[in-house]
Amino acid sequence: MSNDASATTTDVDTRYRDPALPIDERVEILLSQMTLAEKAGLFFQTMISMGPGGELSEGDPVFNLPSNAEYVIGRQMSHFNLLGVAPTAGEIARWHNRLQELAATTRLGIPVTISTDPRHSFSENPGAAFMAGPFSQWPEPLGLAATRDADLVERFGDIARQEYTAVGIRVALHPQVDLATEPRWSRALQTFGEDAELSGELGAAYVRGFQGESFGAGSVSTMTKHFPGGGPQKDGEDPHFAYGREQVYPGDNFEYHLKPFEAIFAAGGRQIMPYYGMPIGTEHEEVGFGFNKSVLTGLLRERFGFDGIVCTDWGLVTDSEIMGQPFPARAWGVEHLAPAERLVKILDAGADQFGGEKCTELLTELVEAGTIGEDRLDVSARRLLREKFALGLFENPYVDAEAADAVVGSPEFRAAGDAAQRASIAVLSSKGGLPFAPGVKLYVEGIAAEAAAAYGEVVATPAEADIAVLRLQAPFEQRATMFENFFHAGSLDFLADVIAHVAEVASQTTTVVDVFLDRPAILAPLVDAASAVVVNWGVSAAALLDVLSGAAPAQGRLPFDIPRSMAAVEASRPDVPFDTRDPLFRFGHGLTL
Repeated sequence: MSNDASATTTDVDTRYRDPALPIDERVEILLSQMTLAEKAGLFFQTMISMGPGGELSEGDPVFNLPSNAEYVIGRQMSHFNLLGVAPTAGEIARWHNRLQELAATTRLGIPVTISTDPRHSFSENPGAAFMAGPFSQWPEPLGLAATRDADLVERFGDIARQEYTAVGIRVALHPQVDLATEPRWSRALQTFGEDAELSGELGAAYVRGFQGESFGAGSVSTMTKHFPGGGPQKDGEDPHFAYGREQVYPGDNFEYHLKPFEAIFAAGGRQIMPYYGMPIGTEHEEVGFGFNKSVLTGLLRERFGFDGIVCTDWGLVTDSEIMGQPFPARAWGVEHLAPAERLVKILDAGADQFGGEKCTELLTELVEAGTIGEDRLDVSARRLLREKFALGLFENPYVDAEAADAVVGSPEFRAAGDAAQRASIAVLSSKGGLPFAPGVKLYVEGIAAEAAAAYGEVVATPAEADIAVLRLQAPFEQRATMFENFFHAGSLDFLADVIAHVAEVASQTTTVVDVFLDRPAILAPLVDAASAVVVNWGVSAAALLDVLSGAAPAQGRLPFDIPRSMAAVEASRPDVPFDTRDPLFRFGHGLTL
């Protein structure tokens, strides 16, 4: 092995490119030739931007990202999380191919691995998920859970796999099998709800769909998160932010949150992401899970025998700037450590990759100083290289950019997503009026008039209408910064003026309220006022009106309890499922029409 970063391509033994050799042998041939800088580049996976029209990017000032060339050539990195939404699949594919061409010019030509947060639903949060854009559009995972259909979830994973691979995305930074046991937690939307058994069943189906019957060139590797289970957050706050860093277990229910991961391991899940949170009052060190050796080595590696890739959540090491705001590293419990010391602790804990970081020089300096042995780097480098080989990236890193637009968002895939949307809608209460007859006079809020016109005559006021349909967002509290407000947190009570408006409309006509239920809001005042309350987790207006008009059956079921009051939420234990007193609606509730 040469530590000389100036080593030339004439020094390279190219047998690692021979697909006839076993993967482990190819890994060793390649690893033995890598310089320290080339090895260090493997350890960092962070956000990357596309240029306009599928060109390479010169960087992104909003998220303080360097150019594509600085990443691949300057820092010798080869794992990236694609940021943002492109207008077409072809643009993503062409950008991907250009990035692979850039990687091919490096000494060893190690191909790039592109990952992504979820891209198939209705939410927009640069810290968690993206709007579907050109991809087929499906309910959020809570909505998939509302269908109670593991076959449907596996079909979603298979379709998403085909769409991802068409544009060159080979790692899914999902599924999220945390349990939504704290009703206020802002990340519930990407979970499968509150029940460990259902979450494990659907999470395993999700993994099978993405990874395929056998893992290989057609697969998308899944990075399941967030081990050992986010969700039991103190006061429901999220550990993206310092005020939400503590995970608490007053119900002594730590083990319950591990159950979905057991199903993921049985299904062959390839990668794991620990969460930001730090456990309080358990047997484990009170530091963030990415720094936590008893969790990553003791539980994950030793107890569960997991030998796949462990990548930390984003931004544990260095401070950053997001949307013009300073953003400290989520180094919970180790804030006093310098960035280099944090790298050491993460590697000692048992992780393989630093998510959201690009400080490759810190790692090389630590090895050169003797603080970290190069043999420790080799342990993780083998895992990271093995995944690239298993995905077939060395054989063919490119995609057919001309075909991408035909595959991604195809009519067949969109129809499957639309059907899943309809199947996910849950009717919670009905005092009559549903299903409504075709051609009725409709008053709508939150629905475009042209969409509603396909179902009846759209009128301007509730007094003129036979039925009113109002679409609402579950409540949340406004926080100080734009980035914080992507994470809906705080009280679950609707504002008084919202409740009063619903009551006013309901006093004039039969009124249906539909709530986008990204958290289990306090629905009692709406149930009292409205003729019917339905909930969704990402559906189009057409899907909703299909169910309300009886064109499609109502069949969704709640993936969590709906608490009766905020007092009940505040009194519940955040680590214990179904722990709010006398819930308004129980897990599994849903009416048929």
